[in-house]
Amino acid sequence: MSTATTPESADSTEPRYKIGEVASRTGVTQRALRFYEEKGLLQPPERMEGGFRRYSDDDITRIEFIKKLQDLLGFTLSEIKEMVEAEELRQHVVASRHLDPALPARLGRAERIIDALQRQLDVVDRKAGALIEMRGELCDRLTMMAQRKAEILEKIEAERAEPTTP
Repeated sequence: MSTATTPESADSTEPRYKIGEVASRTGVTQRALRFYEEKGLLQPPERMEGGFRRYSDDDITRIEFIKKLQDLLGFTLSEIKEMVEAEELRQHVVASRHLDPALPARLGRAERIIDALQRQLDVVDRKAGALIEMRGELCDRLTMMAQRKAEILEKIEAERAEPTTP
């Protein structure tokens, strides 16, 4: 399997992976990984001496999320960016929940999470609406073609039923 590159810093024990390892693991090309970074979909990874990128497990999780949005849901890169940013905000707010047990602070965090989730839902709703519209158009076309096929079959049967004159 892939081997993790050990970080040089003594305070971090999280494994790090080279760009080729991440590409193999996620099914995303190295060029796509650089593009995600360029478009702000992926934070610039740590760099080794010599400038080589080093990705964390969190980076891999994010890449897999981006790929899922693109492949399975057909999201554009701008829609993916909205989804990823909202998810990052939600995770940050959840991770900071133990910092302040005061109820007003909890309320504020809950409101920020609700806002992030609503932004994600808005993106999904826009995509779902477009897909429903497209589905309706395809159903209409399918119905028209099925009717056309039935008309052709009727004509074929009518031609067969007609007596032939020698």
